[in-house]
Amino acid sequence: MTAALALKSAAPTMVEGEFAFTEGDFRKIAAMLHGDAGIALPDDKATLVYSRLAKRLRALGLASFKDYCALVATREGLDERQKMLAALTTNVTRFFREPHHFDHLRQELAGALGRRAKAGEKVRIWSAACSSGQEPYSAAMTVLSVLPDAANLDVKILATDIDPNVVAEGRAGVYAETLLAGVPDDYRRRWTRDVAPGRVAMDEALKDLISFKELNLIGEWPMKGRFDAIFCRNVAIYFDDATQSRLWSRFAPLLTPGGVLYIGHSERVNGPAAAELETTGVTAYRKPVRALAGAHP
Repeated sequence: MTAALALKSAAPTMVEGEFAFTEGDFRKIAAMLHGDAGIALPDDKATLVYSRLAKRLRALGLASFKDYCALVATREGLDERQKMLAALTTNVTRFFREPHHFDHLRQELAGALGRRAKAGEKVRIWSAACSSGQEPYSAAMTVLSVLPDAANLDVKILATDIDPNVVAEGRAGVYAETLLAGVPDDYRRRWTRDVAPGRVAMDEALKDLISFKELNLIGEWPMKGRFDAIFCRNVAIYFDDATQSRLWSRFAPLLTPGGVLYIGHSERVNGPAAAELETTGVTAYRKPVRALAGAHP
Protein backbone atom coordinates (compact mmCIF):
# COMPACT_ATOMS: atom_id res chain seq x y z
CA MET A 1 0.00 0.00 0.00
CA THR A 2 1.36 3.41 -0.93
CA ALA A 3 1.73 6.16 1.67
CA ALA A 4 -1.09 8.10 0.00
CA LEU A 5 -3.47 5.13 0.21
CA ALA A 6 -2.47 4.44 3.82
CA LEU A 7 -3.21 8.05 4.75
CA LYS A 8 -6.55 7.92 2.97
CA SER A 9 -7.59 4.71 4.76
CA ALA A 10 -6.54 5.91 8.21
CA ALA A 11 -9.34 6.74 10.62
CA PRO A 12 -9.96 10.49 10.88
CA THR A 13 -8.68 12.22 13.99
CA MET A 14 -11.21 13.76 16.40
CA VAL A 15 -8.80 16.49 17.53
CA GLU A 16 -6.08 18.13 15.47
CA GLY A 17 -2.68 17.91 17.16
CA GLU A 18 0.65 16.18 17.28
CA PHE A 19 -0.93 12.78 18.02
CA ALA A 20 -3.62 11.04 15.98
CA PHE A 21 -6.71 10.67 18.16
CA THR A 22 -9.42 8.66 16.49
CA GLU A 23 -13.00 8.03 17.50
CA GLY A 24 -11.95 4.47 18.30
CA ASP A 25 -9.28 5.76 20.71
CA PHE A 26 -11.84 8.04 22.37
CA ARG A 27 -14.36 5.21 22.74
CA LYS A 28 -11.77 2.95 24.39
CA ILE A 29 -10.74 5.65 26.86
CA ALA A 30 -14.38 6.55 27.57
CA ALA A 31 -15.22 2.89 28.23
CA MET A 32 -12.30 2.51 30.65
CA LEU A 33 -13.21 5.71 32.50
CA HIS A 34 -16.84 4.62 32.79
CA GLY A 35 -15.86 1.14 33.94
CA ASP A 36 -13.29 2.34 36.45
CA ALA A 37 -14.98 5.46 37.83
CA GLY A 38 -18.55 5.57 36.51
CA ILE A 39 -17.84 8.79 34.62
CA ALA A 40 -19.64 9.23 31.30
CA LEU A 41 -17.67 11.03 28.58
CA PRO A 42 -19.79 12.62 25.83
CA ASP A 43 -18.23 13.27 22.43
CA ASP A 44 -17.86 16.98 23.15
CA LYS A 45 -15.20 16.10 25.75
CA ALA A 46 -12.81 14.78 23.10
CA THR A 47 -10.69 17.95 23.13
CA LEU A 48 -10.44 17.84 26.93
CA VAL A 49 -9.37 14.18 26.83
CA TYR A 50 -6.76 14.92 24.18
CA SER A 51 -5.28 17.93 26.00
CA ARG A 52 -5.01 16.12 29.33
CA LEU A 53 -3.63 12.86 28.01
CA ALA A 54 -1.26 14.25 25.37
CA LYS A 55 1.00 15.18 28.31
CA ARG A 56 1.06 11.53 29.35
CA LEU A 57 1.96 10.39 25.82
CA ARG A 58 4.87 12.83 25.76
CA ALA A 59 6.06 11.71 29.22
CA LEU A 60 5.97 8.06 28.13
CA GLY A 61 7.51 8.69 24.71
CA LEU A 62 4.55 7.12 22.91
CA ALA A 63 3.79 7.92 19.29
CA SER A 64 0.01 7.59 19.26
CA PHE A 65 -3.16 7.32 21.31
CA LYS A 66 -3.53 3.84 19.85
CA ASP A 67 -0.31 2.87 21.64
CA TYR A 68 -1.51 4.57 24.83
CA CYS A 69 -4.83 2.71 24.79
CA ALA A 70 -2.97 -0.56 24.29
CA LEU A 71 -0.72 0.20 27.29
CA VAL A 72 -3.45 1.12 29.78
CA ALA A 73 -5.44 -1.97 28.81
CA THR A 74 -2.67 -4.28 30.06
CA ARG A 75 -1.72 -5.45 33.55
CA GLU A 76 1.66 -3.75 33.09
CA GLY A 77 -0.18 -0.49 32.42
CA LEU A 78 -2.24 -0.43 35.65
CA ASP A 79 -0.15 2.34 37.17
CA GLU A 80 -0.54 4.45 34.03
CA ARG A 81 -4.26 3.70 33.99
CA GLN A 82 -4.47 5.25 37.46
CA LYS A 83 -2.60 8.28 36.14
CA MET A 84 -5.05 8.46 33.23
CA LEU A 85 -7.96 8.37 35.66
CA ALA A 86 -6.41 11.13 37.75
CA ALA A 87 -5.79 13.26 34.66
CA LEU A 88 -9.39 12.95 33.51
CA THR A 89 -11.01 13.44 36.91
CA THR A 90 -12.24 16.97 37.50
CA ASN A 91 -11.06 18.35 40.85
CA VAL A 92 -12.79 21.71 41.06
CA THR A 93 -13.31 22.63 44.70
CA ARG A 94 -13.00 25.50 47.14
CA PHE A 95 -13.47 26.24 50.81
CA PHE A 96 -17.12 26.63 51.86
CA ARG A 97 -18.39 25.96 48.36
CA GLU A 98 -22.20 26.15 48.41
CA PRO A 99 -22.11 27.71 51.89
CA HIS A 100 -25.77 26.98 52.63
CA HIS A 101 -24.78 23.36 53.22
CA PHE A 102 -22.34 24.35 55.94
CA ASP A 103 -24.95 26.64 57.46
CA HIS A 104 -27.29 23.65 57.53
CA LEU A 105 -24.62 21.42 59.08
CA ARG A 106 -23.95 24.09 61.72
CA GLN A 107 -27.63 24.07 62.64
CA GLU A 108 -27.56 20.27 62.90
CA LEU A 109 -24.48 20.42 65.15
CA ALA A 110 -26.06 23.10 67.30
CA GLY A 111 -29.10 20.85 67.69
CA ALA A 112 -29.45 17.08 67.77
CA LEU A 113 -25.93 16.18 66.62
CA GLY A 114 -24.34 18.44 69.22
CA ARG A 115 -26.48 16.99 72.00
CA ARG A 116 -25.59 13.48 70.94
CA ALA A 117 -21.87 14.27 70.82
CA LYS A 118 -21.97 15.85 74.29
CA ALA A 119 -23.82 12.80 75.58
CA GLY A 120 -20.91 10.61 74.49
CA GLU A 121 -22.43 9.27 71.27
CA LYS A 122 -20.46 9.19 68.05
CA VAL A 123 -21.01 11.67 65.24
CA ARG A 124 -19.70 10.81 61.80
CA ILE A 125 -19.42 12.97 58.66
CA TRP A 126 -18.29 11.74 55.24
CA SER A 127 -16.86 13.92 52.48
CA ALA A 128 -17.35 11.36 49.73
CA ALA A 129 -15.44 13.12 46.95
CA CYS A 130 -13.11 15.32 48.94
CA SER A 131 -10.76 16.34 46.11
CA SER A 132 -7.80 18.24 47.62
CA GLY A 133 -9.47 18.63 51.01
CA GLN A 134 -11.22 21.99 51.06
CA GLU A 135 -14.62 20.40 51.70
CA PRO A 136 -13.67 18.28 54.74
CA TYR A 137 -11.63 21.15 56.21
CA SER A 138 -14.68 23.39 55.79
CA ALA A 139 -16.73 20.77 57.62
CA ALA A 140 -14.09 20.54 60.36
CA MET A 141 -14.14 24.31 60.90
CA THR A 142 -17.92 24.14 61.08
CA VAL A 143 -17.69 21.39 63.70
CA LEU A 144 -15.22 23.31 65.84
CA SER A 145 -17.22 26.53 65.58
CA VAL A 146 -20.07 24.74 67.39
CA LEU A 147 -18.19 22.08 69.35
CA PRO A 148 -14.82 23.61 70.30
CA ASP A 149 -14.08 20.57 72.49
CA ALA A 150 -14.63 18.15 69.57
CA ALA A 151 -11.20 16.61 70.24
CA ASN A 152 -12.63 15.27 73.50
CA LEU A 153 -15.82 14.03 71.84
CA ASP A 154 -16.41 11.15 69.43
CA VAL A 155 -16.67 13.30 66.31
CA LYS A 156 -14.85 12.25 63.13
CA ILE A 157 -14.81 13.21 59.46
CA LEU A 158 -13.97 10.69 56.74
CA ALA A 159 -12.61 12.26 53.54
CA THR A 160 -12.28 10.08 50.45
CA ASP A 161 -11.42 10.48 46.79
CA ILE A 162 -10.50 8.25 43.89
CA ASP A 163 -7.36 10.26 43.06
CA PRO A 164 -4.41 9.49 45.36
CA ASN A 165 -2.71 12.75 44.39
CA VAL A 166 -5.49 14.97 45.71
CA VAL A 167 -5.91 12.76 48.78
CA ALA A 168 -2.23 13.40 49.55
CA GLU A 169 -2.78 17.16 49.11
CA GLY A 170 -5.68 17.08 51.51
CA ARG A 171 -3.75 15.09 54.07
CA ALA A 172 -0.88 17.61 53.90
CA GLY A 173 -3.34 20.48 54.39
CA VAL A 174 -1.20 23.24 52.89
CA TYR A 175 -2.76 25.60 50.34
CA ALA A 176 -2.01 28.68 48.33
CA GLU A 177 -3.22 31.70 50.26
CA THR A 178 -5.43 32.73 47.34
CA LEU A 179 -7.48 29.54 47.79
CA LEU A 180 -8.69 30.64 51.23
CA ALA A 181 -10.95 33.36 49.84
CA GLY A 182 -14.10 31.60 51.04
CA VAL A 183 -12.93 31.04 54.62
CA PRO A 184 -14.52 33.46 57.13
CA ASP A 185 -11.96 35.80 58.70
CA ASP A 186 -12.48 34.53 62.24
CA TYR A 187 -12.07 30.90 61.07
CA ARG A 188 -8.88 31.86 59.24
CA ARG A 189 -7.44 33.45 62.38
CA ARG A 190 -8.34 30.48 64.58
CA TRP A 191 -7.52 27.48 62.40
CA THR A 192 -4.90 28.38 59.81
CA ARG A 193 -1.32 29.62 59.93
CA ASP A 194 1.08 31.07 57.39
CA VAL A 195 3.95 28.66 56.71
CA ALA A 196 5.66 30.34 53.74
CA PRO A 197 5.09 33.34 51.51
CA GLY A 198 1.69 32.77 49.93
CA ARG A 199 1.23 29.37 51.62
CA VAL A 200 -1.17 28.55 54.47
CA ALA A 201 -1.49 25.39 56.57
CA MET A 202 -4.55 23.99 58.26
CA ASP A 203 -4.38 23.78 62.05
CA GLU A 204 -3.71 20.42 63.71
CA ALA A 205 -7.08 20.70 65.48
CA LEU A 206 -8.71 20.38 62.06
CA LYS A 207 -6.44 17.58 60.89
CA ASP A 208 -7.15 15.57 64.03
CA LEU A 209 -10.83 15.39 63.08
CA ILE A 210 -10.25 14.14 59.51
CA SER A 211 -9.10 10.82 58.08
CA PHE A 212 -8.13 10.97 54.39
CA LYS A 213 -8.51 7.74 52.41
CA GLU A 214 -8.56 6.63 48.78
CA LEU A 215 -11.95 5.33 47.66
CA ASN A 216 -13.67 4.68 44.33
CA LEU A 217 -17.36 5.57 44.69
CA ILE A 218 -18.39 2.85 42.24
CA GLY A 219 -16.13 0.26 43.87
CA GLU A 220 -16.31 -1.53 47.22
CA TRP A 221 -16.94 0.54 50.35
CA PRO A 222 -15.25 -0.84 53.48
CA MET A 223 -17.18 1.34 55.93
CA LYS A 224 -19.53 -0.54 58.24
CA GLY A 225 -21.00 2.25 60.35
CA ARG A 226 -23.51 4.94 59.45
CA PHE A 227 -22.99 8.66 58.91
CA ASP A 228 -24.90 11.64 60.26
CA ALA A 229 -23.97 13.74 57.24
CA ILE A 230 -22.65 12.79 53.81
CA PHE A 231 -21.30 15.36 51.35
CA CYS A 232 -21.24 14.14 47.75
CA ARG A 233 -21.43 17.28 45.67
CA ASN A 234 -20.84 17.97 42.00
CA VAL A 235 -19.69 14.41 41.31
CA ALA A 236 -22.83 12.61 40.19
CA ILE A 237 -23.25 15.10 37.33
CA TYR A 238 -20.44 13.20 35.59
CA PHE A 239 -22.33 9.88 35.92
CA ASP A 240 -25.12 8.57 33.74
CA ASP A 241 -28.61 8.28 35.24
CA ALA A 242 -28.25 4.60 36.14
CA THR A 243 -24.94 5.15 37.94
CA GLN A 244 -26.37 8.14 39.80
CA SER A 245 -29.35 6.08 40.93
CA ARG A 246 -27.09 3.30 42.22
CA LEU A 247 -24.94 5.82 44.07
CA TRP A 248 -27.87 7.47 45.88
CA SER A 249 -29.22 4.02 46.75
CA ARG A 250 -25.90 3.08 48.33
CA PHE A 251 -25.76 6.27 50.37
CA ALA A 252 -29.29 5.96 51.78
CA PRO A 253 -28.68 2.94 54.07
CA LEU A 254 -25.42 4.48 55.30
CA LEU A 255 -27.25 7.50 56.73
CA THR A 256 -28.37 7.41 60.33
CA PRO A 257 -32.09 8.05 60.81
CA GLY A 258 -32.22 11.85 60.65
CA GLY A 259 -28.92 11.94 58.75
CA VAL A 260 -28.48 14.33 55.82
CA LEU A 261 -27.09 13.89 52.31
CA TYR A 262 -25.72 17.08 50.71
CA ILE A 263 -25.42 17.06 46.90
CA GLY A 264 -24.41 19.56 44.23
CA HIS A 265 -26.56 22.45 43.02
CA SER A 266 -27.10 20.79 39.62
CA GLU A 267 -27.89 17.36 41.03
CA ARG A 268 -31.09 15.66 42.17
CA VAL A 269 -31.64 12.36 43.94
CA ASN A 270 -33.30 9.90 41.56
CA GLY A 271 -34.25 6.23 41.57
CA PRO A 272 -35.31 4.19 44.63
CA ALA A 273 -33.43 6.49 47.04
CA ALA A 274 -35.83 9.30 46.22
CA ALA A 275 -38.51 7.42 48.20
CA GLU A 276 -36.16 6.93 51.16
CA LEU A 277 -35.05 10.56 51.55
CA GLU A 278 -36.93 13.80 52.02
CA THR A 279 -35.89 17.34 51.13
CA THR A 280 -34.61 19.32 54.10
CA GLY A 281 -33.03 22.33 52.38
CA VAL A 282 -31.42 23.36 49.11
CA THR A 283 -30.01 20.13 47.63
CA ALA A 284 -30.06 18.57 51.10
CA TYR A 285 -31.92 15.31 51.75
CA ARG A 286 -32.75 13.82 55.14
CA LYS A 287 -33.34 10.20 56.00
CA PRO A 288 -36.55 10.18 58.03
CA VAL A 289 -36.30 8.84 61.56
CA ARG A 290 -39.16 6.46 60.76
CA ALA A 291 -36.78 4.66 58.37
CA LEU A 292 -34.93 3.13 61.31
CA ALA A 293 -36.66 -0.25 61.01
CA GLY A 294 -35.63 -0.60 57.37
CA ALA A 295 -32.05 0.62 57.75
CA HIS A 296 -29.25 -1.76 56.90
CA PRO A 297 -26.36 -2.43 59.27
